[in-house]
Amino acid sequence: MELPLVVGVDGSQLSLRAVDWAADEAVRQQVPLRLVHGARWEHYESAAAGAKEQAVPAGERETAERIIATAVERAELRAPDLKVSFDVLPEDPVTALVHAGRNAFALVLGSRGRGGLAGMLLGSVSLSVAARADCPVIVIRGPAQGPDQQHRRIAVGVDDADTGYAALRFALREAAARDCPLAAVRAWRCPVTEYLDHPRLHPDASDVHEERARTLLDAALRATTTDPQVEVDRLWVEGTARRALLHAATTADLLVVGARRRPGHAGLGRTNHALLHHAPCPVAVVPQRP
Repeated sequence: MELPLVVGVDGSQLSLRAVDWAADEAVRQQVPLRLVHGARWEHYESAAAGAKEQAVPAGERETAERIIATAVERAELRAPDLKVSFDVLPEDPVTALVHAGRNAFALVLGSRGRGGLAGMLLGSVSLSVAARADCPVIVIRGPAQGPDQQHRRIAVGVDDADTGYAALRFALREAAARDCPLAAVRAWRCPVTEYLDHPRLHPDASDVHEERARTLLDAALRATTTDPQVEVDRLWVEGTARRALLHAATTADLLVVGARRRPGHAGLGRTNHALLHHAPCPVAVVPQRP
């Protein structure tokens, strides 16, 4: 069965922008699009069935149906030939989207929904889903760009082999679908203690760490690159992963990062948390397991 690309909608302008991005992505990847809205009106209705006064907020069900209908219309106008389905699920948005992501190619979300405050950098729904989903989660960040404003490049952070390179494989697939180059980034740092403890024994300590980063990056690409048509730029950068990836994102249409997952444990890590708050382009968080 072909897994759909799932996009979460809540009626906000940012979620409608996510619908546009997801429709384009579904066409690129040749997968169906599924629109999901999480609402609790069915719970309210069942609880109120025997009550004298109806407990469900007025128009709750109609509002949910209007939100999903607007999103469906937008997706069909964006990509008339795309197969589009939709669901209004009687769950809170995080639960609905995490469940939908168990059988999805990826999840696409706006950076902030209707409940977001203007001063918040990233909405709680997007952050929670990115930390818990079983599939890649793409959070749409940065200004909307037309075809003439795109950088035509994907950037990816490369982790160690014990994470399985899921993020790198996802990024390579994205680059192939877009027919654009991939910037594979590996950050490295030389611990200060190596200079302080043995300044004479390790005069070239930084060279050792730089060479290790280059070797690990080359090994990762050898293990994952199957499409010779994808042009890959290898970048081993001195500094923190956060700084290196934020810099790479300034000239990318999508930044791909891995999130280490352990059985029974959700999480993003400090670097990914910062990228989801500050990256100037959409960010794809790909679960990676040993």
